[in-house]
Amino acid sequence: MTRICVAGGTGQVGREVVRQAVEGGHRVAVLSRRPPAPGEAGRDDGAEYFRGDVTTGEGLAAALAGADVVIDCLEGQSGRALKNFADGGARLLAAAQDAGVRKAVMLSIVNCDRSSFGYYKSKAAKEQVYERSGLETLVLRATQFHSLLAGVFAAGARIRLIPVVKGARFQPIAPAEVATELLESALEAPSGVQHRVRTVGGPEIVGMRELAHSWRQATGARGRVVELPLPGGMGKYLRAGLNLAPGERHGTQTFEGWLAMHADSL
Repeated sequence: MTRICVAGGTGQVGREVVRQAVEGGHRVAVLSRRPPAPGEAGRDDGAEYFRGDVTTGEGLAAALAGADVVIDCLEGQSGRALKNFADGGARLLAAAQDAGVRKAVMLSIVNCDRSSFGYYKSKAAKEQVYERSGLETLVLRATQFHSLLAGVFAAGARIRLIPVVKGARFQPIAPAEVATELLESALEAPSGVQHRVRTVGGPEIVGMRELAHSWRQATGARGRVVELPLPGGMGKYLRAGLNLAPGERHGTQTFEGWLAMHADSL
């Protein structure tokens, strides 16, 4: 039975990694800046929770004690977390090495090293930290999540305008399927390769306009689908199709299938 430390185990993908690992009979330690209290939503009674912060190093040793592998699902989308994202990764890996952890797996974004968008650049910088680590490391790059698109559409629908980026296509994947890939990668036998990068994508590539219409039909939301240009680094990334991985269709759940499964919470 493997002991797994899930850093960021209270986030969208991290929670799913924790759930699947516990169901698989593994011992799970969850590292979070704000771990949920017993009985609160988002807490899995089969896991241990540790308060910690990779930006300071607080709580890392306790969470990593006895772990065989660490799965890094941490996010740093704004403020101090974004600024210190790569440094936090280095701090987590150093603590893991001190604790005798044999392997670290990191969640990242497809082609983040080819984007000038700040959040994606922080992911690419953290990937480099993993590549230089003394541990065996694996970076799992995923295409965008179904939930990201649903969130964009829902935000626009509040003002009756459902935004579509002009010319954009997506290959969205279910967070639960990414969690499965992370867990399987963590549990693999030692590869003999110090650092690897793997990419996973959703089962189909679809225009954003079509995805918006699917979302509107599934939710019954009112609003007009409006095509808009997107300037800056993210716009350039999408126009170049760098968010796609046509040769890596690992997921099986389509956007419409995901919508049907989550109909009660949309």
